Amino acid sequence: MEKQWYVVNTYSGHESKVKEKLEMKAESMGMKDYICRIIIPEETVVEEKNGVKKEKTRKLFPGYILVEMVMTDEAWYVVRNTPGVTGFIGSSGKGAKPTPLQPQEVDNVLRSMGMSRLEMDNDLEVGTKVKIVAGPFAGMFGTIETLDTEHQTLTIVIDLFGQETSVEAELSQIEKA
Repeated sequence: MEKQWYVVNTYSGHESKVKEKLEMKAESMGMKDYICRIIIPEETVVEEKNGVKKEKTRKLFPGYILVEMVMTDEAWYVVRNTPGVTGFIGSSGKGAKPTPLQPQEVDNVLRSMGMSRLEMDNDLEVGTKVKIVAGPFAGMFGTIETLDTEHQTLTIVIDLFGQETSVEAELSQIEKA
């Protein structure tokens, strides 16, 4: 089975607590291979009050978190029975497992946060074909030439006007072709 992204409903305002508890549970129960990443979709907003600009973090979907997991019976049980979790989105209830998010949906949310569903260590390597989905070269296909895991950037060779050209992109700007 492969990892997929699911939306988990929580009590509003308890997203951080649920994320922390779920990470602790996954660690203590040896489920780190099944419950991989837990993300609270947020964005940074600049607000001006009395002439003073302040950066503030705002939740994109209050009451919801995204969980990347392998949907086994045990992993499903662990997530559902974490304090603060009220259920999965996309499940009809009655013991039915939820429907995972489509890759495009996950990409849109993660890209807005400057993240990617791809992991440099596991999903990408030199020679992998990718599609650039954001930036000046959006819509172009290329091959990975170099990876910089520290800065989450990569160099991609694309065909630009009949010539091979190297361009730099962030991990959040590409997807596997």
